[in-house]
Amino acid sequence: MSTPEPRPSPGLLDLFERRGLNAALGWAFVGILLVSAGVAVGGGRPLWAGFTLALAALAVAPAVARRRVDAMVPWEVLALASVPALGRLLVVGRTVGGVTLTGRITTYVAVAAAALIIAVELDVFTPVRMTHSFAVLFVVVATVATAGVWAEARWLSDTLLGTSVLLDGRDEHVIETALMWDFVAATVAGVVAGVVFEYYFRRFADATPRYPTDAGGED
Repeated sequence: MSTPEPRPSPGLLDLFERRGLNAALGWAFVGILLVSAGVAVGGGRPLWAGFTLALAALAVAPAVARRRVDAMVPWEVLALASVPALGRLLVVGRTVGGVTLTGRITTYVAVAAAALIIAVELDVFTPVRMTHSFAVLFVVVATVATAGVWAEARWLSDTLLGTSVLLDGRDEHVIETALMWDFVAATVAGVVAGVVFEYYFRRFADATPRYPTDAGGED
């Protein structure tokens, strides 16, 4: 009589299920980002396409570095990063109370999401450990810094490629005022993202069983 093979313990089985589900959802949201980037290219928005591709690259960086498809940040981070991309697809041109939904709102949710991905990856996949207050400050500063890079990218695009993303014919002081409000919006988005990072991803969400935590890529 053959001896039945030992079954994985419930804890180990649960670990594999959680890690696999997190990876599957994470890669699904990466797919959404890639589709959104393709649509942006087709719609003549190369800068937004480039930014969306940068988000996707940040998302897959741990999997590429560790050569493991299950080395993904918690899927909730990528879901948040996908919201602006979906917004550009589904509500393009619509306004609420005179505010264009595909303007500052979606842009700086995306900027904050990029900073959030960086913070979570540092916390999850590196030895870096931040205090509670510094974690929030880091996300805020990273968000504002990303907003600065985004502003420079728009200016360079208009200057070198002849687009009209930032330099669209408005007076110089109007453009400068709009940029300052952009940085204000980025700061607010960064504060919200920092609070989400600290009080959800670091304190509430049990993310540890979702990814391989060793540096060598073996469990």
